[in-house]
Amino acid sequence: MVDASPQEWNELREKHPELIEKYENFLNEVGDDPVNNPNHYNTGGVECIEGIESSMSPNAFLGYLKGNCMKYMWRYEYKGKPLEDLEKAQWYLNLLIERNK
Repeated sequence: MVDASPQEWNELREKHPELIEKYENFLNEVGDDPVNNPNHYNTGGVECIEGIESSMSPNAFLGYLKGNCMKYMWRYEYKGKPLEDLEKAQWYLNLLIERNK
């Protein structure tokens, strides 16, 4: 399930919502936070967002944050988890605000 594409997730969610709910409940029980600290974004001891930031200029990173805010706002009504996408948009916006202080 970890390698499933967004389209495959949507198909699974439509066909077997109870299985997806059980899987997501399991992830929450083992400490996965899909908004603030998703397990799949922290491998090899490096947090993905930190690696991305270190690979870019400060201005490019601000653009990356802005783009992610826009991405999650754009699709929140269409992916099946509107609140989670809005919270992700807010996470990126909070980081964008912090980096602009």
